[in-house]
Amino acid sequence: MFDLIVKNASLPDGRKGQDIAVKEGVIAAVEAGITAEAQEVIDVGGNLVSPPFVDPHFHMDATLSLGTPRMNVSGTLLEGIALWGELKPIQSVEDIIARAMRYCDLAASMGLGAIRTHVDTCDDELKGVRALLEVREQVKDYIELQLVAFPQDGVLRDPTAMANTIRALDMGVDVVGGIPHFERTMADGAESVRQLCEIAAERGLMVDMHCDESDDPHSRQIETLAYETQRLGLQGRVAGSHLTSMHSMDNYYVSKLIPLMVEAGVHAIPNPLINIMLQGRHDTYPKRRGQTRVRELRDAGITVGFGSDCVMDPWYSLGKADMLDVAFMGLHVGQLSSREDMAWCFEAVTTNSAKIMGLEGYGLAPGCRANMVLLQAQDPIEAIRLRAHRLAVIRSGKVIAQNAPQMTALSLPGRPSHVDPAAYAPSSEG
Repeated sequence: MFDLIVKNASLPDGRKGQDIAVKEGVIAAVEAGITAEAQEVIDVGGNLVSPPFVDPHFHMDATLSLGTPRMNVSGTLLEGIALWGELKPIQSVEDIIARAMRYCDLAASMGLGAIRTHVDTCDDELKGVRALLEVREQVKDYIELQLVAFPQDGVLRDPTAMANTIRALDMGVDVVGGIPHFERTMADGAESVRQLCEIAAERGLMVDMHCDESDDPHSRQIETLAYETQRLGLQGRVAGSHLTSMHSMDNYYVSKLIPLMVEAGVHAIPNPLINIMLQGRHDTYPKRRGQTRVRELRDAGITVGFGSDCVMDPWYSLGKADMLDVAFMGLHVGQLSSREDMAWCFEAVTTNSAKIMGLEGYGLAPGCRANMVLLQAQDPIEAIRLRAHRLAVIRSGKVIAQNAPQMTALSLPGRPSHVDPAAYAPSSEG
């Protein structure tokens, strides 16, 4: 007797007609035609069942704060940072908790099972840290929340940022963060990377740096991050987020830089929605796209995961916790248009990002935790194309969110009364 069997599932690896049996919150079997009994059976009718979506880069302390205390008129990164500086003193711990909990509820309903969120440590009260430590505890049964100590104003530039960052780590924050390109000089940026990576090495922690979120081709802090990763033996534990300056660098330098990243085992986290929105703001035309060199990084063997970064905050006024939106944008901006490329974009918001976060028990194999999202699509490409409707979200073998199949009602003479958007694909789509 199983607790749950999900029947007739299509899996991201292309297998069809698979049944997934769950016992005590763990996947016990994945195979066709399981005949054992179960307390609950869900027949997905050939629709796609995926492990949960994973967001490896977010700012939950700022989420859903759009318009407080004002709007970002220029739409630039720097005005967003300035606006965040205006918001921090007037928000309370309770404000941050309330907004973060609302966002986590939305995220869970959209199939997000894990989020890495940066939390600002350039605040002597550490309001964001205190709030998100509480949120992490409250949501642990349905979202795995990983916190990054993030000195938004520069760990050397801000006089108390280093002490506050260390305090945050002592309080239980999981990952060491930084923003070297926002320090006063390139040399200070490199020094901040060195100091922060040494702290991570001493504590046995992972590192996730905002690196080179700039259109300046001379912003090259990812090179320093790769060097420090190698020097300190942090291979596989370090990620460079954004890396947007790479889209402006000359090809010769990049031909040196990417192999250094490969050698150091540094991961890459582009944020397609934000990168295409914030970068290139000083360009007239031609206007740069802003997203880093996703194809080249991937083809070199670097693990690349797409992050969403922001939802309705000082930097980005849209968003709905939908990682398929993120994959859709990354696909377009990166011109990842082959069938293989598009399927890989689904991995960039699932398995790749899970690897970057070091998630344990992630996947759809026996022994993995029974966390799944049921999508109204036949395969990963169709899921991205449709930004597929979530039919159900399962956590530890229990359904935590459920929706009826999505159909659009019509009132046209001689036409069908309902149209199912998932049906508009040839049978050979996969």
